[in-house]
Amino acid sequence: MTALKDYARLETSGLWRAGADAQRRNVGVAFGDATLVISDASGRPLTHWSLAAIARLNPKDRPALFAPDESDETETLEIDDEDMIAAIGKVQKAIARARPKSGRLRWAILACTTTTLAWLGVFWLPGALIDHAVRVVPDVARADIGDALLARTARISGQPCTDPFGSVALRRLQNTVAPGTTLHVLQSGLRSTAALPGGHVLIGRGIIEDYEDPMVAAGFVVAELTRTEASDPLRDLLNATGAGAALQLLTSGSIPAGALDSYAETLLTTPPAPL
Repeated sequence: MTALKDYARLETSGLWRAGADAQRRNVGVAFGDATLVISDASGRPLTHWSLAAIARLNPKDRPALFAPDESDETETLEIDDEDMIAAIGKVQKAIARARPKSGRLRWAILACTTTTLAWLGVFWLPGALIDHAVRVVPDVARADIGDALLARTARISGQPCTDPFGSVALRRLQNTVAPGTTLHVLQSGLRSTAALPGGHVLIGRGIIEDYEDPMVAAGFVVAELTRTEASDPLRDLLNATGAGAALQLLTSGSIPAGALDSYAETLLTTPPAPL
């Protein structure tokens, strides 16, 4: 995205608070790959905030106060740099313009659902609602769901690995065995692999560190991709969260945050299906 490239080298300082009871600390703030990277004094990343989800808590006041999303105002970031404040606003507007209009998507999905239900009453059944949602939800909505679920997962397992050398190796693995997907190595909580909607594949840290041969990690990734061919990750999510989540997805284009939180815990603790 052009707006992201324009600010790729923009950096500033800020005051970050990890939680409601935590003290504010001086941090570095810089643009990452569709994220705002918050780092400590030595340059080590502390957390990543999705630019699309960042919420401004005091729109007209200075210094500007941000939260990682509208549902979490306990973690905050205070920025006084006018250039950085303007850049965050510009990038968020560019992301919003690039997305389909939520109203049009909502009405299109609702009209399609109403017509289908009128002809085929059996679609009132929970399983049929899930099948229908998996078929009609567009790729853009799948990507948004995957990004939201990845953020929920990161709150449990810690932020995915962002070490520069590790990222280069991970991209090589990704381009070799999983083109078209995005691989993430989680710090804790996941012993094997897991797939999310939108092309995300999670890898447990032990798979990377416990074996010296990269073919082992490649094998785990290929196995996970094989599972996604047999069972769509979006279908797995809706099967776990229920017909209510599928109905809300059809009518509003989103899944409740509580359902995503619950599924993130299930995803990390459930062993992968045998092949």
